[in-house]
Amino acid sequence: MKPSTIKIQTSQDYYESLKGRRLKVYLFGELVEEPSEHPMIRPSVNAVAETYDLALREPELASVISPFTGERINRFLHISTSANDLVLQNKMQRKLGQNTGTCFQRCVGMDAFNALFSTTFEMDKKYQTPYHERFVAFLTEMHRRNFVIGGAMTDVKGDRSKAPHEQADPDLFVHITRRTSEGVYITGAKAHQTGCLNSHWLLVMPTMRLGEKDKDYAIVGAVPVEAPGITYIYGRQSCDTRSMEGGSMDAGNANFGGQEAMVIFEEVFIPNPLIFMDGEYEFASMLVERFTCYHRRSYVCKSGVGDVLIGAAANIAEMNGADKASHIKDKLVEMTHLNETIYGTGIAASYQGYATESGAYLPDDMLANVCKHHVTRFPYEISRLAQDLAGGLMVTLPSEQDYNNPETHELLKKYLKGKPNIPTEDRFRMFRLIENMTLGRNAVGYLTESMHGAGSPQAQRIQIARFMQLEYKKRLAKVLAGIEVIDTEAMVEEAGSYFGRVFEI
Repeated sequence: MKPSTIKIQTSQDYYESLKGRRLKVYLFGELVEEPSEHPMIRPSVNAVAETYDLALREPELASVISPFTGERINRFLHISTSANDLVLQNKMQRKLGQNTGTCFQRCVGMDAFNALFSTTFEMDKKYQTPYHERFVAFLTEMHRRNFVIGGAMTDVKGDRSKAPHEQADPDLFVHITRRTSEGVYITGAKAHQTGCLNSHWLLVMPTMRLGEKDKDYAIVGAVPVEAPGITYIYGRQSCDTRSMEGGSMDAGNANFGGQEAMVIFEEVFIPNPLIFMDGEYEFASMLVERFTCYHRRSYVCKSGVGDVLIGAAANIAEMNGADKASHIKDKLVEMTHLNETIYGTGIAASYQGYATESGAYLPDDMLANVCKHHVTRFPYEISRLAQDLAGGLMVTLPSEQDYNNPETHELLKKYLKGKPNIPTEDRFRMFRLIENMTLGRNAVGYLTESMHGAGSPQAQRIQIARFMQLEYKKRLAKVLAGIEVIDTEAMVEEAGSYFGRVFEI
């Protein structure tokens, strides 16, 4: 833990806060001495740093006054207590997607502690536990320091047909291995953890609904990223070593990138004041469902990344001299239509947010799942259309080294020319950006993460089925068709369970 005086206000403060932490990070089979300085990791650090810069440039959008300290903090640390708070999160997420063209890695933590705030409140109400008070104390300290909190939810899961306690190896889900009077020790692993190295603290949470025999897996706690017993193994991404080659053209988006790693816990200690669930297995599903509700709606961030890709596609069409063709314009319209549909459903989920017992606001669950379900499809079509508009050079372009080689530079400058008034290098860079976003390093954040992040498509379809009010809609049709409906009171009750909170009826 850094000295208690540290508080992050600027991106430079953030960069400094990551140094000297002695994290145990493996990349390419070797320990990384200073992860934040590694050329393959640095673009992801820059993406998080942009969240601090945006808060300074646009404080009303990306910062807020803490209700716990009275000081201005980053909006990524804020508990939403109104629908407007949820909406501003979405607007901030789209802006950051536009500014970075990638995943900026703070949404998981934000959505995790918002879900945990209301869940601990309701656990305490039922069991008279101290979790909510502990969590507020922890969050207050995070506000004082303006830190980055990461969420660690996705276990490696082993045999998907078996519950955690049924696994041949109990460590395939994070669980408590021993207890002392001061706290608990946990062992296990969390997969594809977004921005974990770039966070200051991790919230460790269960990944699924649990049963009574899974009590040791019903553990939620906060650990500093440099806690003894934690090993990080950095994840590969397509074309990731280009950032180690020097130069700025072949990387496509040289400044910004995402980050995923496996986090392995080996007898990691969580002291009692940082434990926010311990054995209350029946609340695991509430926590997971509330987290996914927040997080599926948070995928409006992809609309900001989509804005960049649409702009890149329009640029390359112009650079190719094809921008006036009607089918080119139509494809750009289709890309925009898909992108705005993602944003529209996500922000609608926020506008229709409602208060939980704790006072924290939760997005509309149906629309949050519809938003994420769009995200599992639409970025792939937007990417396909971008590749269509770019043409084959996007994947057959010679290297930056060849472009800068005196022996071949003039040849490539001549033969890679598009419209006469556009520099060849500009066209080269635009090709690489489209490649980066649809096939390369940042395709992880825009495509694969869009498919599997916050649950794969079937997970959203299950939730949509739960909330689709089919019996209510069948009764509506019967009434208008003149068919007698006997159970009208049940119809009103069922409608009120969902529409009542949305329309305040």
